[in-house]
Amino acid sequence: MGRKTQPEPQKRGVQIKNKRAEFDYLLFDKYTAGIVLTGTEIKSIRAGKASLVDTYCYVQNGEVWVKNMYVAHYEQGSYNNHMERRERKLLLNRKEIRKIVSAVKNPGFTLVPVLLFIDENGLAKLNLHVARGKKEYDKRETLKAKDDRREMERQFKK
Repeated sequence: MGRKTQPEPQKRGVQIKNKRAEFDYLLFDKYTAGIVLTGTEIKSIRAGKASLVDTYCYVQNGEVWVKNMYVAHYEQGSYNNHMERRERKLLLNRKEIRKIVSAVKNPGFTLVPVLLFIDENGLAKLNLHVARGKKEYDKRETLKAKDDRREMERQFKK
């Protein structure tokens, strides 16, 4: 008769962006990494209570770490609650880590977390970009382009 179709996986609405990253940096290579979290941390992230403001990544002893990522205390967590701004290990392949290390060795380049999200399997993932800092005039050009785009959208809506 007819085929049964698989139901669509539920969209997880948690997407926490680092808005300053796109403004302050020119973004190049993109990597998606898993994060080593405790039970209360993942519950808090699924509730959308996390922030990537002032967050950065670094490589140490062949491992990639994210530092200063804020994850709020889980309200139902008791004495098992986590520290809000602890260093968390990122899960990447050795090949990806080697590429990141070689890219970050160049002067002016760094590793910037851009997006924290929950994937279709319910796991927390972090999008990282190899980035280079923008100069002041680059930032002005970005603002001008954003204003022009907004103005064009206004014109089309009329």
